[in-house]
Amino acid sequence: MITLVPLLLSHQPAIDSLLDERFGPARRNRTAYRLRDRAEVLSAYSSVAFDGDQLVGSLQCWPIRLKSVGGARMPMILLGPVAVAAAREGQGIATALMRASLAALDAGDSPPVLLIGDAPFYGRFGFSAAATRHWELPGPVDHARLLLRGPATGLPRIAWVEAVPVERAGSVNPSRPAKVA
Repeated sequence: MITLVPLLLSHQPAIDSLLDERFGPARRNRTAYRLRDRAEVLSAYSSVAFDGDQLVGSLQCWPIRLKSVGGARMPMILLGPVAVAAAREGQGIATALMRASLAALDAGDSPPVLLIGDAPFYGRFGFSAAATRHWELPGPVDHARLLLRGPATGLPRIAWVEAVPVERAGSVNPSRPAKVA
């Protein structure tokens, strides 16, 4: 039986092992990691899946921001990575993690949510690349995989997606803890 629990600092070694297994150690070279490098995971929106005492899935959320051409900065959330143990694929674990995270984000009246991923999977959760075509990241990105959830009303058409360093992480949503408990 799969149990979802909030992400804790003590889960991090098992999460890192799962991410290495699923994405390889070179995963840290990906553009999304430039956005996560100096940030702290938003535990209020992140969770892990266990089967007994074995971690079989994880989903993490991170504070980021969108910088307009005029210099205005808007808080956002970066969702991901979402990972499920290879032996457990196709069992609905990623879907359950997504639903739990999005429910927490919706309940917390979070800023817009962005991810880099496959539109066929994430589209069913309301993510689309329609508004992100002219957004730049701190590295290469396939804009068809740069997905935003929800309406783009009020978001700039041309913008830069930036990391939020640890010292500023709490500014994304002060009512939510920015550090892993």
